[in-house]
Amino acid sequence: MPTHTRIRPFNTRDTYPEQNLDNDLCQAVVAGNTVYVRGQIGQDLDTSESVGIGDVGAQAEQAMANIDLLLREAGSRMEHLVKLTIYLVDPRYREAVYRTVGRWTRVCTRSPPGSWCPRWRARSGCARSTPSP
Repeated sequence: MPTHTRIRPFNTRDTYPEQNLDNDLCQAVVAGNTVYVRGQIGQDLDTSESVGIGDVGAQAEQAMANIDLLLREAGSRMEHLVKLTIYLVDPRYREAVYRTVGRWTRVCTRSPPGSWCPRWRARSGCARSTPSP
């Protein structure tokens, strides 16, 4: 009996064809009453197409829409977020990203710049809690 549920499984070979990878991953995991969402980027979850190349606001919007979709698919909502970590490759993107994130939620923390595919300028991940009955 599995102890968790995988939401939107995928293989990196399909998602990142330009890289020599072959890993079975998923976009989110439900473990008990907690949902863990993989870091989201400006990428359409259905097509794996990059969204808003060169437009950090559009990429942040797509990342937040992805989080919202994954939480709903896991049986949760954005209102249940308890932590949101934002990674920026350049602090000059902070204003545009935080404006976008602020339209979706009021919960967030900031992390130092990270490194991933250069065409993605912002990345977000999250955790949520379930209200007691």
